[in-house]
Amino acid sequence: MSNKKPKENKKAFLYLLPALLSISILTMAPIIYTVILSFTNRNLKHMDDYSFVGFSNYMTILTGDLKEIFLPVFGWTFMFAIVTTLVGYFLGLLFALLLNNKNMKEKNVYKSLLIVPWALPATIATLAWSGLLNEDYGGINLALKSLHIIKENILWLSTPSLARLAIMVVSIWFTYPFMMNVCLGALQAIPETYYEAADIDGASKWVQFIKITLPSLTASSFPLIISSFAFNFNNFGAAYLITKGGPPIPGSPFAGSTDILASAAYKMSMQFYRYDYAGALAVLIFILIAGISLVNMKISGQFEEVN
Repeated sequence: MSNKKPKENKKAFLYLLPALLSISILTMAPIIYTVILSFTNRNLKHMDDYSFVGFSNYMTILTGDLKEIFLPVFGWTFMFAIVTTLVGYFLGLLFALLLNNKNMKEKNVYKSLLIVPWALPATIATLAWSGLLNEDYGGINLALKSLHIIKENILWLSTPSLARLAIMVVSIWFTYPFMMNVCLGALQAIPETYYEAADIDGASKWVQFIKITLPSLTASSFPLIISSFAFNFNNFGAAYLITKGGPPIPGSPFAGSTDILASAAYKMSMQFYRYDYAGALAVLIFILIAGISLVNMKISGQFEEVN
């Protein structure tokens, strides 16, 4: 038995080796390299002769020349992630409550239609939205004109407030189908006896929703909301594919009005070759997401043991 166990362990390790190599090369190596870059001055002027500068890049972003860019972008990123996540969740919950009606014969048809945003390839759907929001020939402006709602084209992508609103609407459109499916599964897991007992006690539908439905959804909702918030905080596609981060902010070389931290870091590295600042910003994004998620999980009691 003692000789057989090491052989089994060795065999198991060989099976795991491809996955371990993939994780090391494709995940761990880029992360380590990004962290290293964040402590150097590697940029277009110092591509080969870069040197370590300690926390200088972090100080520049948080308290130095880039503070006036970082703080507004962080504020918009946080607001974008919060609004998109919460509105997407409650919209998905609303649709789940409607589809959970046993008397609705066509609910499978409605569910198939409502799940379309989740089924479409994200990049193609985002580019389609970019076309719909086009200020000259976009379908939204053309439809509003044909209905005589507007006379002049609405500048969806050139006005900062409208561009931000458009990005949030598109992101919510992508978010709600997943929320709807999870909430629908959680609703179907709630025992009918709870509602029968509430009906006997004379509880209204709203009281049943507050006292039975929402508490029953808590266990599945909090991890869903936290993971969705982390995704939206880094939702590079919506910010970059629709507006390219624009419209521009006067005096800001890296970030536009709709840039989130992820797209700002991308521009720093791919357009301005500031690998030093981009690396530091990427590390800060990780710290922010990890910290916010940890606080949310702590507050929601996700670390408490279930008796």
